[in-house]
Amino acid sequence: MWPRIGGLRTLALGTPGELRSTLNTLVLAGVKTATAGLLTEYADETEELEHVGERLALVDDRDTLVGVVEVTGIDVVPFARVPWDFARSEGEGDRSIEDWRAGHAGFWARAGTPVTDDTEIVCIRFRLVSAGDGGTRTGDLGT
Repeated sequence: MWPRIGGLRTLALGTPGELRSTLNTLVLAGVKTATAGLLTEYADETEELEHVGERLALVDDRDTLVGVVEVTGIDVVPFARVPWDFARSEGEGDRSIEDWRAGHAGFWARAGTPVTDDTEIVCIRFRLVSAGDGGTRTGDLGT
């Protein structure tokens, strides 16, 4: 189960360190309005898919709340069928769907979960609702 802050599921982008910091900065700047994950992670963590209208707590490496996003769309598609308009909305500077696929395949392979063209990808679109919170962490608020 993913941590919660004030009843909201957390959204911890990328891996801790420079990558997460960069991705959070892109979200807070309004550049990154989507993220992709592996469907298998939901089963592994006993989590349901996000739903349109759900709010998620964007967290940093210390599980401190840095913002709140609201889910505006969700699709599950095979890796080879992730559309370019979705990939571009991730805001990470990919110049083509091929760049996006190579970068994400490499990321997941380094994380120990290689993907194939048939691997189911959860494509989440969101909008930034608020930034910052004064330091609330997952251990705060009884979550």
